[in-house]
Amino acid sequence: MKPEAIITNDAVVAAILFFLLLLIFQLAKSPNKLIQGFFKIFPPILLCYFLPGVLNTFGLISGESSGVYPFVSKYLLPACLLLFTLSLDVEMLKKLGLKALLVFLAGTLGVIIGGPLAVKIVSSFKPEIFYMGTENEVWRGLGTIAGSWIGGGANQTALKEILQPSAHVFSQCVAVDVLVAETWLAVLLIGVVNNNKINKWLGADSAVVDEMRDKISALKGQKERIPTFDDYLKLTAVAFVFTGISYFLADIITPFIKENYPHFEKFSLTSNFFWVVFFITIFGILASRTELRELEYVGASKIGTLFLYILVASIGMQMDLSAVADNKWLFLVGIIWIFIHVVFIVVASKLLKAPYFMLAVGSQANIGGAASASVVAGAFHPSLVPVGVIFAVLGYAIGTYGGYLTALLMHWVLS
Repeated sequence: MKPEAIITNDAVVAAILFFLLLLIFQLAKSPNKLIQGFFKIFPPILLCYFLPGVLNTFGLISGESSGVYPFVSKYLLPACLLLFTLSLDVEMLKKLGLKALLVFLAGTLGVIIGGPLAVKIVSSFKPEIFYMGTENEVWRGLGTIAGSWIGGGANQTALKEILQPSAHVFSQCVAVDVLVAETWLAVLLIGVVNNNKINKWLGADSAVVDEMRDKISALKGQKERIPTFDDYLKLTAVAFVFTGISYFLADIITPFIKENYPHFEKFSLTSNFFWVVFFITIFGILASRTELRELEYVGASKIGTLFLYILVASIGMQMDLSAVADNKWLFLVGIIWIFIHVVFIVVASKLLKAPYFMLAVGSQANIGGAASASVVAGAFHPSLVPVGVIFAVLGYAIGTYGGYLTALLMHWVLS
């Protein structure tokens, strides 16, 4: 049995997590070349996972006994999903055109097909790595990667609650997720430098991207404003009222399914949290078609991002880093998986003659979420950052469903 942690007061634990987040992001803004070089190798989100994991591994805090993660996952996660999905701009997606949407969806399909295919390939010569824990639960952990690689951290956390992999397996899968995804991000950023050469190879014309850049700059200047108290109140009220409604509906439907369709348990449909995530995502998509979408211009996605990083840190404090090295073969699964995603999105871009911008942003909107997609879009031009966010939000909208489907397919491949 693991000994009691040195710090057990949850108020102190929460303070430590917030201090770590503040420290990481303040350092990430440092102009010091040595520090900047460090963050190029170890991006902030990696440290947000692993620093709390270090504290847990050495017994300073305990993710297992702390009440921080249960609170954050229950209340902040649904609100986070709502705030991200709220900013889904369907009109902007239409302006970007079908080509950009198809490239993005090709990347999503690559993740959904790539996961089960990678599992099938590796299990053909190393089957034992998938057979550990109850019900050979490795597929459950890999399912959380699928949620991250289609949507983002919020979808990954949602699937963690739905699929319930052990902390041991989840620690391994988070390592695969972050390290493989960040390596691919580095490759995409290198490609930005060679943007013109890649466009020539793709047979693409980037004029539509240049036009979009100018339009977005003008729109942002017109609508963005300094938020007031009323804005913040409305923003948080919308997030938590919809969260409450989602729990209310989930509390009705979950007992009904448990009583009448108990065999649906193997699909996680008897999980209360599955239905919470299902409803909150639907509400977010519907709200994005109303005037509530205007909350984006007073910081909806910024508050959502804050909630997300609190989630990431609280997940990190549950990680036992000594478990990461126990299943190195999972990294091969991740490498094959990302390679299949790359093949799908490159082939789609080549066939559609889509510019490298659409390829890079479409890929990162899947694999990296809003933060990474914004980084890639901003590498082309700062005014294009909202395009990265728009596609990432689309990923958040479908990430939990797509990740859940991928998890079931991986389970089927292993059964």
